[in-house]
Amino acid sequence: MSKVVFITGASRGFGKLWAEAFLKRGDKVAATARNISALDDLVSTYGDNILPVQLDVTNRQDNFDAVNKVVEKFGRIDILINNAGYGLFGTVEESTEQQARAQMETNFFGLLWVTQAVLPVMRTQKSGHIIQVSSFLGLTTLPMLGVYNASKFAVEGLSETLASEVAHLGIKVTLIEPNGFATEWAGASAIQTDNTIQDYTPVREAFGESGSDPSIWGKPEATVAPILQIADSPNPPLRLLLGKVAYHGVVQAYTKQLEEVETWKDVSIAAHGH
Repeated sequence: MSKVVFITGASRGFGKLWAEAFLKRGDKVAATARNISALDDLVSTYGDNILPVQLDVTNRQDNFDAVNKVVEKFGRIDILINNAGYGLFGTVEESTEQQARAQMETNFFGLLWVTQAVLPVMRTQKSGHIIQVSSFLGLTTLPMLGVYNASKFAVEGLSETLASEVAHLGIKVTLIEPNGFATEWAGASAIQTDNTIQDYTPVREAFGESGSDPSIWGKPEATVAPILQIADSPNPPLRLLLGKVAYHGVVQAYTKQLEEVETWKDVSIAAHGH
């Protein structure tokens, strides 16, 4: 039985790749983008099985209107993939107020508004799967991406809480946590801070050197099978790391955190007072 999949940020990158993967196997896809002309090729190939929806996820009411269009067209929403987002590159101090707020508006609040718009549909159905595209940088951090890291940490906390609230309604939640992939995320889709502070030059240079190794960038097409597997799983995980850099990075970070927790165990317990 075909599924109805609602994907945000589908004009390029993961969003477009995954949208076509679902369409190829016969699912129906509502694909959102700020510029829906980027979806013309999918429309010409898959016809009525795709519904292009112009959407800026930062506008809360527009998200509810978009969901209504999808339900009017396809009758239900089985899977939501919250994929819209971008990266802000620069140190914490160099990030402007406007840049920081814009990053959170898209990566966190946009995801929240889409989720809130879809939940009434899934509650009525007593079924559904919400797939939140986070990042392994929602579990650990890299320098030069402080505000982006913060936005994904927020997505992690929101989504883990949501999972505990909707499980009894038949709604599943999965956080997808990729490392860097060879999409436009670090290129055309990225925003750079303008205010360059010289004291951070060593950090900036080290970050640039680390990104020059082609082996750290995953192949986007390799994510298709995992996404379809997650979408079809009757018992999907709450979290799924995508990529070997994500796996090793998170294991290393969590091991270090646990070691530090144990080192300060006596102080932590004494702070309880009794």
